[in-house]
Amino acid sequence: MRAALPLIAGLALLGCNDPGFRGVPEVRVAQENEVASCRAVSIITNEPGLYGPVLGEEALRYARNKVLETAKADGADTVVFDEAPPGVPVSLVRARAFDC
Repeated sequence: MRAALPLIAGLALLGCNDPGFRGVPEVRVAQENEVASCRAVSIITNEPGLYGPVLGEEALRYARNKVLETAKADGADTVVFDEAPPGVPVSLVRARAFDC
């Protein structure tokens, strides 16, 4: 058990550094009408991977944060997410990245 403690601590620290968990404050989320004068950079998709009432929301938040991370790497500072119809499980997160 003692040998596993450093491994567990290391994995926990890696998780804290993962933008999927901590977010990407350098990239803002906007609405369609806020990016009219911005330059389109890319279209980004990501699959949440987990669904359901227990882990589904956390998986969706993680997938959205990973989209923000990709947008930043693409040189964007703003993202507009496509909205899913209410009550429909999200199986694909899709967003357009912009440089504003």
